[in-house]
Amino acid sequence: MTLQEKIGQLIQILPSVYSDDHEDVITGPVAQLMKESGITSENRWEIGSVIGINNAAQARYIQSQYLEHNRLQIPLLFMADIIHGHRTIYPVPLAMASSWDIEAIEQMARQSAFEATVSGLHVTFSPMADLTRDARWGRVMEATGEDVWLNGEMAAAFVRGYQGTDLKNEGTLAACVKHFAAYGAPEGGRDYNTVDMSDRELREFYLPAYKRALDEGAKLVMTSFNVVDGIPATVSTYLLRDILRKEWAFDGVTISDWSSIKEVIFHGVAESLADAGRLAMEAGVDIDMMSGAYLNHLEEAIEQKRISVGKLDEAVLRILRLKDELGLFEHPYRGIETMTEQAVHLAPEHRAHARELAEKSIVLLKNEDILPLSNQKIALIGPFITSTDVLGPWAGSGKTEEAIPLIQAFREKGIPFSYSPGSDVEEEIDWEVAVETARQAEVIVLALGEASWMSGEAGSKTDIRLPKTQVDGLRKLAALNIPIVTVLFNGRPLDLREVERYSTAILEAWYPGTETGHAVYNLLYGHQSPSAKLTMSFPHHVGQMPLRYDALRTGRPADIENADMRYTSKYLDAPNEALFPFGFGMSYAQFDYEQLTLSHRDCGYGDITATVKVSNTSTVEGDEIIQWYIQDQVAEVSRPVKQLRGFNRVTIAPGTSIEVELTISLDMLAYLHPDGSRRADDGYFTLFVGPSSTEGLSAEFALNRVVKEIQHEHDDEKTSTSAR
Repeated sequence: MTLQEKIGQLIQILPSVYSDDHEDVITGPVAQLMKESGITSENRWEIGSVIGINNAAQARYIQSQYLEHNRLQIPLLFMADIIHGHRTIYPVPLAMASSWDIEAIEQMARQSAFEATVSGLHVTFSPMADLTRDARWGRVMEATGEDVWLNGEMAAAFVRGYQGTDLKNEGTLAACVKHFAAYGAPEGGRDYNTVDMSDRELREFYLPAYKRALDEGAKLVMTSFNVVDGIPATVSTYLLRDILRKEWAFDGVTISDWSSIKEVIFHGVAESLADAGRLAMEAGVDIDMMSGAYLNHLEEAIEQKRISVGKLDEAVLRILRLKDELGLFEHPYRGIETMTEQAVHLAPEHRAHARELAEKSIVLLKNEDILPLSNQKIALIGPFITSTDVLGPWAGSGKTEEAIPLIQAFREKGIPFSYSPGSDVEEEIDWEVAVETARQAEVIVLALGEASWMSGEAGSKTDIRLPKTQVDGLRKLAALNIPIVTVLFNGRPLDLREVERYSTAILEAWYPGTETGHAVYNLLYGHQSPSAKLTMSFPHHVGQMPLRYDALRTGRPADIENADMRYTSKYLDAPNEALFPFGFGMSYAQFDYEQLTLSHRDCGYGDITATVKVSNTSTVEGDEIIQWYIQDQVAEVSRPVKQLRGFNRVTIAPGTSIEVELTISLDMLAYLHPDGSRRADDGYFTLFVGPSSTEGLSAEFALNRVVKEIQHEHDDEKTSTSAR
């Protein structure tokens, strides 16, 4: 390969470079980037990859034109953001995480890969493994929540679903885990902003989910926009070489995020685009997405020996190896089939799974004996009754006109109703008309929420309440003293204090995807019982952000015995706790927890088996998510109040009980010590099991200690979770 051909493999560009007949699906300041990219009519036939392909005809045309002109017959890689579906759109990731259904998430990724590959795609920029604790940040919708272990398990499920067992198999996509690293912790919750944290925080909470995705076989890593320890992640040798390449032995492809190489100039660590490109190559970024740094300046830097040819060769080899693993050299039109595309997109089994996953993802936050509905006289009110803006951000090639609105599901089922919108998302239409429409109803179903542009990338907010007109309408409807079932459509945890105050029941539907109306209807009428649990806490107030269930203990906890309450760690105007905590979610069934037992009480003698009995004391079948947490009572380093260590997602028939187990291993007790080792401290631990992070039973055990007499205050009690 010539030097120019090698450099070309490191470049990612838009489809419009090859054709004016196909519309790009892109984001960002495109015109300026294209001007600066350095693409010419000659060198475009040496480029290595394309971002934004979205259909089979486009992919086949571009690949065929490219191969006619490429001297070495090295096929293009086609990449895109397949985040929660390609044409069939599933719930946004934060929603599907609330299902706690690892197999269902894996199946979603599998179906998404089938739909994307028949459209010509080879790589998806997913999963997003960023830990998220701040609802002000718009991209929380693309993440799976605030728990480090659960994030990792879900990231691994995405990877398995996309990649299968062999990337040469039909319907497989290479997964690109992102955004490396710590993109989910920007100061103030403002996108692209500074990230500043200790190395302990980075390694214990933010890095493990990326590592879990890589251990599952993810082929690519995308860098993040933010700085870590003052260095932009895209040019951080500490992140990309020391940790990723050396410690983790990752030998796959790294890619910058959109123009993030150029953006290190604005971070103030490079004087020019040439300087930025040199820093990125030194740090180990293989593919330059849309900055022009490599294409315009890498050749000169190598000729002047400011960058070694060896580093270039390493990057090229990794990219060529990925193309080989995908089978592109043998089958450059891999998977592309226009007729198959039409059959696979929105296939009945895909829509069915989208509906089922949506049903498992919608969280029942409140229910004062009004749900499920039966034969009451219904008024449908609110801007999201008819809205098809329910796919959410990053909805691939999904089409809003193919989404099922809530009103359509009611019509299909022949349910009589009256209807008035009251308002659109931000502006009142006529709430007085809506009040009159609702006056004769026995139940008001009120569909409120955020427009999809209000979350997602660059969707940061300082006010995370619903738009004012919607809350005003809720207050007016509440004055009728008619039960209100509020259904919420949004991409982030919201401040729901007023919604909780005026609503009889609340369903957090998120952005459920293509099958929205059918899924919500089935839950409203009890055809399915809610089972979802939050993976991100809902605050009382935005001032609590960032908020996490697994916070460290303070020296002056608010619940300390004999404390002077003025001088404890608390707010004067709000509780410390979440309004709806991590792990919370209600059901139409009622579950009782009892008989928590341990096989023995010292982990130093081997793994401990913990067992709990869970009974469904209601008359309806239900799924329960049984959550296990551990607290390290005394350690060398201050530890979280509790951390999730496992869960069981089970179906329990009415009037029956089951027993579930957790195996407590030494690894569950280990953490990062100041000397860099990861190990467990001898001492005492508390095991919690229950329906959320704040409810349940507890028992104490030890590691290498003579087990003291322990009074298990909660062991002989029952804990119930039901449709309260």
